[in-house]
Amino acid sequence: MSTEFHPPAPVPAATVAAAAGHAPADPVSRGWIALFSLVWFGYWMASLVPLQLLLPQQLEIIDPASKIHSFAVVNALSGLASLVALPVCGALCDRSRSRFGRRRLWLTGGALAFAAGLVVTGEQTTVTGVTLAWSASMLGLSAATAGLTAMIADRVPAGQRGVVSSAIYGPQALGVVTGIALVSAFALSPASGYVVIAALLIVCTVPFLARFRDVPYGSGAALSLRALLTAMGRSLRNRDFAWAFGGRLLVNLANSLGVCYTLYFLTDDLKVPDPAGSLLACTALYLVAGVLASSVAGVLSDRLGRRRIFVALAALLQAVSGFLLASFPDLTVTLVASAVMGGGFGAYMAVDQALITQVLPDAESRAQDLGIMNIGTVVPPALAPLIASFLITSDRGYPLLFSCVGVAATVGVVLVYRVRSVR
Repeated sequence: MSTEFHPPAPVPAATVAAAAGHAPADPVSRGWIALFSLVWFGYWMASLVPLQLLLPQQLEIIDPASKIHSFAVVNALSGLASLVALPVCGALCDRSRSRFGRRRLWLTGGALAFAAGLVVTGEQTTVTGVTLAWSASMLGLSAATAGLTAMIADRVPAGQRGVVSSAIYGPQALGVVTGIALVSAFALSPASGYVVIAALLIVCTVPFLARFRDVPYGSGAALSLRALLTAMGRSLRNRDFAWAFGGRLLVNLANSLGVCYTLYFLTDDLKVPDPAGSLLACTALYLVAGVLASSVAGVLSDRLGRRRIFVALAALLQAVSGFLLASFPDLTVTLVASAVMGGGFGAYMAVDQALITQVLPDAESRAQDLGIMNIGTVVPPALAPLIASFLITSDRGYPLLFSCVGVAATVGVVLVYRVRSVR
């Protein structure tokens, strides 16, 4: 395969419509995959470093006595913003008509809005200010996600989607550990940390935007709330689409519950002497396992033409990590569980993304349907702190939280196996 980056040749809308339900035939180049992966590296850093480090630090400075409750509220309200924005941005992305390109337009605008929201979030000194600014950031994140995820279904043939999905989720832990390492190594304040990751988001996005060109489409139907709700309902009535969505929602919730309070778990429950350093070690193990597992699982899935078995085994690894932490809460087990969870989540998301692109009901509404699916990726990290706050403050505390991680991932496996149209 050539390493040269070649933008896709324009095709008329009629050709695309005629090919509804079929993947593109021409493979993408290694250069395309590399630049696409770089965008996701910046995206994961910008979206997850605040959740795992910057927001907890910022809220601890603002109100240390109520940090768990405040973190839960901030993420719950931003999750509601994402819940609305993701399908709406997806539907608007499908209907956008611009010489700049509909996917490219939304990725560009979303990345700029997200970066601006990060900087504004870092300047806030009240819980209310943080909540509003972070929720506004989620609008930019949702817009960028609409453009990014639709590019896979638009451009990547089915036999290459495992590899491309690995290129998406392989950089996830790398982005997190790089961001945390930068903040820790330079002893950055939360405000400075937000500025650095916002700048890196833009730097990682520009090369892909400079080389990628969209496929032009003709005019489409105007968007209305009724049409949007009708289309969403129609998509969710598709059995395989609905089962895949449910599985993704639960497995992402399991992973989010497992990592959202790691810093506070290390500080308040295990009482380790260096919580930030231990968090970095946990994230590094999560990174290594996640990168290796996502790369291997994506390639094997493409070669064997099978998706469900890889998705199920990966989700079970996350269940195991949750039950380990619930039963043996100490630093050594936490490090082991981080590696197991990272490997499971990396493999899961690599192959699950490929599976999902094969159960989309309508090729003409890819971004909208993927917007619905992205709810299962973006909303769980936002809602998990709220759910976890009730579990942590109960009589059973963190063991109950990690038991729920295991249960949620296990149920997710069952739902994945309800998908029948993909092997």
